[in-house]
Amino acid sequence: MMFPIVNATRKSQVLEKTNIPCLYRSADSGMLYGIFTRKGDQVKKSLKTTDKELARRRLEALRQKVARLNTKAGKAILFADLAKRWLDTVSGMMKPSSSLRRETAINALKPYFTNTVRAIDRSQVDTWAASRSKTAAARTFNIERETLIQILDYAMREGLILENPAGVVERRKQPQAKVVIPTKAQFKILLATLRESDVRYHEAADLCELLAYSGCRLGEATSMTWGDVNFELKQFTVTGGEYGTKNHEARTLPLFPALEELLVRLRPLMPKPVESSDRCVQIDNAKKAITSACQTAKLPHFHHHSLRHFFCSNAIEAGIDFKTIAGWLGHKDGGLLVAKTYGHLRDEHSAAMAKRMSWGASTAEPANVVPMTAKA
Repeated sequence: MMFPIVNATRKSQVLEKTNIPCLYRSADSGMLYGIFTRKGDQVKKSLKTTDKELARRRLEALRQKVARLNTKAGKAILFADLAKRWLDTVSGMMKPSSSLRRETAINALKPYFTNTVRAIDRSQVDTWAASRSKTAAARTFNIERETLIQILDYAMREGLILENPAGVVERRKQPQAKVVIPTKAQFKILLATLRESDVRYHEAADLCELLAYSGCRLGEATSMTWGDVNFELKQFTVTGGEYGTKNHEARTLPLFPALEELLVRLRPLMPKPVESSDRCVQIDNAKKAITSACQTAKLPHFHHHSLRHFFCSNAIEAGIDFKTIAGWLGHKDGGLLVAKTYGHLRDEHSAAMAKRMSWGASTAEPANVVPMTAKA
């Protein structure tokens, strides 16, 4: 019996012994293979070389890997059980939304991997990839691929398999989503529509303003407390609350004038007394309210994240450099993502400003030039 996770030679392939124990050469291709047994199981694997000395070293490395295998557990544990064990291990370090995303991916993988972990081979992974790439969106496929790789990496660390057969599956290219950014006029209409609607939508308008004036992600904005705002130093801190920011690092930012004006207006409306742990806005999202307002006012379909884009576009129009904007947004790439996402806005703004440079030789006032007189 052999381990299904290793690459077996073809049944019709003829292997010849070499002068090195357990090392065989293919009569057809000259490729070298390692064949040996461990606890009654046969291991047969291509060493992917025709060089005997290199093959000898790879054979020894293979022996060491196989020695670490937990053969008893590896034969028994199903993929579904290992996936659950992996998720239980890592979910404590994830946000609930990330954990749910991984759980959804696992549920999508289970129908394709119903056998034991050790029985999963490259052909089975290829079958899954071919099938899912036809039915799943690129983003969904990539999440499932990443989840599968991490589960099988975990299996390797636990000594259940030798190699990760999913490691060679390539990501699908995701089409870049079109960034929909409200204009200043559209933003004003959105706010006016929300405030003219049911009184329950007033908090949605407050949240929209908070997102637009701070550049925060939704979770960062809704978790902002009055203790995070320092009116004296004109600063506020983005912590992300219980689950932290996306990169798990808090950041302290200047209290932008529009944001300061909003918070000064909101604070007296809070129940008395205001505690430092009280949230600046009391709702967790304004999705339904924004959708309803956009339909009523015949605006494009904006989302919470559209208001973060609005913050960025205003910063670019104000002449703020990409690196500074990236720091405000909590990006760690020095402005590369901002440049990629919003670079066209800077170009459009630059072109509009360039039109103001309208003076030139044809429009300049004539100079007081004294004409030259020819010599007599």
